Amino acid sequence: MENLISLVNKLQRACTALGDHGEESALPTLWDSLPSIAVVGGQSSGKSSVLESVVGKDFLPRGSGIVTRRPLVLQLHRIDGDREYAEFMHVPRKRFTDFAMVRKEIADETDRQTGHGKGISSVPIHLSIFSPYVVNLTLIDLPGLTKVAVEGQPESIVQEIENMVRSFIEKPNCIILAVSPANQDLATSDAIKISREVDPKGERTFGVLTKIDLMDKGTDAVDILEGRSYRLQFPWIGVVNRSQQDINKSVDMIAARRRERDYFSNTPEYKHLAHRMGSEHLAKSLSKHLESVIKSRIPGLQSLITKTVAELETELTRLGKPIANDAGGKLYTIMEICRMFDGIYKEHLDGVRPGGEKIYHVFDNQFPVAIKRLQFDKQLSMENVRKLITEADGYQPHLIAPEQGYRRLIESCLVSIRGPAEAAVDTVHGILKELVHKAINETHELKQFPTLRVEVGNAAFESLERMRDESKKNTLKLVDMETSYLTVDFFRKLPQDVEKGGNPSHSIFDRYNDSYLRRIGQLFWHMLTWYLQH
Repeated sequence: MENLISLVNKLQRACTALGDHGEESALPTLWDSLPSIAVVGGQSSGKSSVLESVVGKDFLPRGSGIVTRRPLVLQLHRIDGDREYAEFMHVPRKRFTDFAMVRKEIADETDRQTGHGKGISSVPIHLSIFSPYVVNLTLIDLPGLTKVAVEGQPESIVQEIENMVRSFIEKPNCIILAVSPANQDLATSDAIKISREVDPKGERTFGVLTKIDLMDKGTDAVDILEGRSYRLQFPWIGVVNRSQQDINKSVDMIAARRRERDYFSNTPEYKHLAHRMGSEHLAKSLSKHLESVIKSRIPGLQSLITKTVAELETELTRLGKPIANDAGGKLYTIMEICRMFDGIYKEHLDGVRPGGEKIYHVFDNQFPVAIKRLQFDKQLSMENVRKLITEADGYQPHLIAPEQGYRRLIESCLVSIRGPAEAAVDTVHGILKELVHKAINETHELKQFPTLRVEVGNAAFESLERMRDESKKNTLKLVDMETSYLTVDFFRKLPQDVEKGGNPSHSIFDRYNDSYLRRIGQLFWHMLTWYLQH
């Protein structure tokens, strides 16, 4: 059965490596379903000392205020021999044999995640301790509950810590280790208060009473330890931790445990309870209970693991095969994916895939309709024609026809075509951008590389912006060219329409539009072809 705890330890480490570490989530995760023991207590309740007594080593940071600012997943592994060492998940392949350095690494890693202030984080630190003197056990040390924020902490810190603790202990597979000091009223215990809210029947709660030796003379904790003051499903366990003076004098754990056993054995009030008191009994009880909980959850865990593995395999299949690790292999992969994107984009333009027909619709429908809607009637009204012809030659009478007047009339009409031409360029540009989005989504290989997906899109859009500006510039240049070169047909037809009293716009520009539309369309296709080639 001891192998079950080791298996759960490995699963917890795998979950953390994959980014699943018990944070609040709308969907249940594997971490949520793994049985665990969360250590809960208020500040100065003796929580850290209990953990060190269970391990038999000084390894936790100490100080005033909030010392534990990140969850500490403490995995104990019983091994043969006399070696004792620790390993952190964030420092792979490094063994710590000096537990003072373990304490320093916990503090340093906390600062790396939360900064050097007094903020907190729900991202856990994984610490494994291997020793012949421990039982197989996994404990999650949570930040101590507090009632007020101290200097340097935001006012929200009190609620943030409570929310973090609650997110761990409200999970149905979590065993709650509620640590309360015996020299304070149990009714005011932060650990009991919050555990009662999530486990009102006490079915998942182990009560641990600390500082029994510090109670006032004439008082004892027998009523609590025997379950009369506050009943839990599991018996209360009392512990006697090292005092601050013992810690300062570096009293070792072996001596501290011996003194703890002597205290319960020799104190009349607790002598009858001595067989189930102390940190050694606490560790064995927790290990045994954790094993039984894991055993009862095996069917559900197997089902969830099978489902999770299937989901991960599906995701791996979707992401595709791994790429070569060398620079040349990576470059080749990138170029191949870009070529796939380029091919899909061309298929949209060529009609193999839908989308390219919208561009033809702009040339064949939208642009001609926009030109026909131009207000030539106002510019070529009979009143305006007579006015411009009269004013065209100034004080000199025209000999045959008022050429300057006709030229101004025709040029003013041709210049108005600039608006529809610019609008057509912008419309085609918008369609091409839509096709880029479609091509990116349809290039499945890009889903494996989110950053490359973004970069390909950005590069395509930048190219389209450059091509739009260039296309618009050349399109307007074509309008200017047409304006600067007026054929004789304009001058031959316009006077005839004026003399007949008709509307010149219906004869000259209707015929002219057909020719001009063909030239504009040719220019658009030329620019589009150039873009695809570059």
